[in-house]
Amino acid sequence: MYVLLILIAVIAIVLGVPDIRRSLISRPAFAFFKRVLPPLSATERDAMEAGDVWWDGELFSGKPDWHRLLRTTNPKFSADEQAFIDNQLETLLAMIDDFDIVMQQRDLPPEIWDYLKKEGFFAMIIGKEFGGLAFSAAANSHIVGRIATRSLSVAVSVMVPNSLGPGELLTHYGTDEQKNYWLPRLANGDAVPCFALTGPEAGSDAGSIPDHGVICKGEHEGNEVLGIKLNWNKRYITLAPVADVLGLAFKLDDPDEHLGRGKHLGITCALIPTSHPGVKTGDRHFPLAQAFMNGTTYGKDVFIPLDWIIGGQDYAGKGWRMLVECLSAGRGISLPALATASGHVAQRMTGAYAYVRHQFGLPIGKFEGVQAAMGRIGGLNYSVESMRRLTVAALCEGQSPSVVTAMTKYHMTEMGRTIGNDALDIHAGKGIQMGPRNYLASNYMGVPISITVEGANILTRNLMIFGQGATRCHPYVMKEMAAAGNPDEEAGLREFDQLLIKHIGFAAGNTLSAFWHGLTGARFADSPVSGETARYYQHLSRMSRGLALSADVAMLTLGGDLKRKEMISARLGDVLSHLYIASAVLKRFEDDGRQQADLPFVRYSLEHHLHQIGVAFDGFLQNFPQRIMAGLLRVLIFPFGIHYKAPADIHAQSISDAMMIPDATRDRHTFLCYWRDDENDVTGHMELAFQKMFKLQDVYKRLRKAQKKGQIGADLNGDALADAALQAEVIDQSTAAELRHCERLRMSAIAVDSFSFEGVKDGKFKALD
Repeated sequence: MYVLLILIAVIAIVLGVPDIRRSLISRPAFAFFKRVLPPLSATERDAMEAGDVWWDGELFSGKPDWHRLLRTTNPKFSADEQAFIDNQLETLLAMIDDFDIVMQQRDLPPEIWDYLKKEGFFAMIIGKEFGGLAFSAAANSHIVGRIATRSLSVAVSVMVPNSLGPGELLTHYGTDEQKNYWLPRLANGDAVPCFALTGPEAGSDAGSIPDHGVICKGEHEGNEVLGIKLNWNKRYITLAPVADVLGLAFKLDDPDEHLGRGKHLGITCALIPTSHPGVKTGDRHFPLAQAFMNGTTYGKDVFIPLDWIIGGQDYAGKGWRMLVECLSAGRGISLPALATASGHVAQRMTGAYAYVRHQFGLPIGKFEGVQAAMGRIGGLNYSVESMRRLTVAALCEGQSPSVVTAMTKYHMTEMGRTIGNDALDIHAGKGIQMGPRNYLASNYMGVPISITVEGANILTRNLMIFGQGATRCHPYVMKEMAAAGNPDEEAGLREFDQLLIKHIGFAAGNTLSAFWHGLTGARFADSPVSGETARYYQHLSRMSRGLALSADVAMLTLGGDLKRKEMISARLGDVLSHLYIASAVLKRFEDDGRQQADLPFVRYSLEHHLHQIGVAFDGFLQNFPQRIMAGLLRVLIFPFGIHYKAPADIHAQSISDAMMIPDATRDRHTFLCYWRDDENDVTGHMELAFQKMFKLQDVYKRLRKAQKKGQIGADLNGDALADAALQAEVIDQSTAAELRHCERLRMSAIAVDSFSFEGVKDGKFKALD
């Protein structure tokens, strides 16, 4: 007893007396922290400091405030946005024939280009004072997503001017003169923009661009002026072949120090008319059977005036920070919208096809193997839409959460890939034969495009999510890094000392809480709600504690090596990501009024993400190089083992049943999917067949009974089936007429397009009747 009291007194003195604490604890810790601090390049530091910390910070804290999450406003469209969605957007969707665009035109038709320009589709992020639409992130996401359900090529053409590019960069950083000249031209479509960042040796590592500019004197419009002589060679630039104005990122040097800021200024962004002497555009790439304009641009010894730098001379060398700050928001809108569109189409059309397509006398959606895939489609689509909504809500609140948008881009595009694979498996032959009635193939082939651009997914998962999240989202690490970097070492030590005490308390609290939650199964953790989803909040709170503890241990024991242990850090990033997605699912369930019909989707989604958290933790603990610490962490976080299971079969079966009912739940889950009341429409032919067959489900039951009794043939379809049933008096004349119509729709829905031999050879693809 006395020994314990003495020990407590010693600890209290060491921690409570500042001079003793700094001498015995803080100074050695300060030296250790500076030694293991991961070295950051200038571009890494800019990327690290870009954007805001939002709900990701709560999840990293170990004690997320669920009430804060539920208070986040679900964004609504303004009157102008809703009118545009109801009118201009619907008009555009009716104009689109994606098979013609991709397989025959290899371009958007002139009437679509003209309509996009005239109606402001390229000006959604430009302010109204410049003739733009000034739409919110929510409207931007919805519009791009709904277009993508019709044509990925059109959607990409719309999303790029409204994402990272001249319009956004000018809005945030342009001089008044640049804004007044360019933004009205971009808004009314007189100038089509592109932005050239990546090249042959600078893809995901865009900070290593070799393109180069030198400040020097040269001739412009007949006068000698101070400007930049540029050389560049860019690839993969969307809209470059048709652009009127080129945004260009390059490294800028000032060898004669004309600007008085050193010889090497860094990455800079400039705006150059493509008609300017020496600018070369026009060559096209052909990205995975898509028809959007993507190509090259290059220039040799092109001279431009200094005032073509976006933001003017003051922004020379500040281009990288400008880019990562804009990308931190844009990454959460465009590509996630494309992934969501694929999910909505896959869920709606796969449910319809699984009902319309019969094998062995049953809809294929009644077979358990198909139901397993349908469960993934419906469950993951619920996650994708939930994640899209929550991220857009943050952006509409004025946040720019860089870690959240990185998680959103990575996981939504990966879940979209899984959904697409399952949809193709179920559709089988109908999914792989290209033609005017194939609503899956074009978007399916376009999935790797979303995976690749705006930060390749491998890079995003392995380097960005946890690498940036560990410092930005942690309540103390970023501040401790700043203290360690203070040139006044004593001042830095004093600041570090205060932070260290708080950090120790933070780590101790997470350690004790993680162990307590592990012992009790988190049954005493707080939940903001009661009922069906309360336990999920408790499980997520427990995993948040585990993440906070594991991150501290990983950073403490591995230090700068953690940046190179990509497989380790990626797994912790997976934990953070799945915590975020599960949070989004819970938030959506509350926002939608706790719809009971949604519970199978909610349960499937949450069980999937908790299981993935368990998988990520297990992989982290199995491979963590400090084996003693790995064993200790396993005991603290999972004293009785990791017991999160993959979603139960019953949830997949309930989802598949719901996908085959044309009701309000199906409409709510697939509202982005465009279809037209037209038997020849790419999605309309399947939707109409599904609705008609569902309406006549009792008739088809009577027909199956009659076939079993031998009253009508078992191998009949179409008019022959209707005639036989009428003759056997199984149905009456009125029903026979409906059945003939339904059978025609059904046979059209399960059929695939075919073409003349010569037509395919010539690339004309004239469909045969």
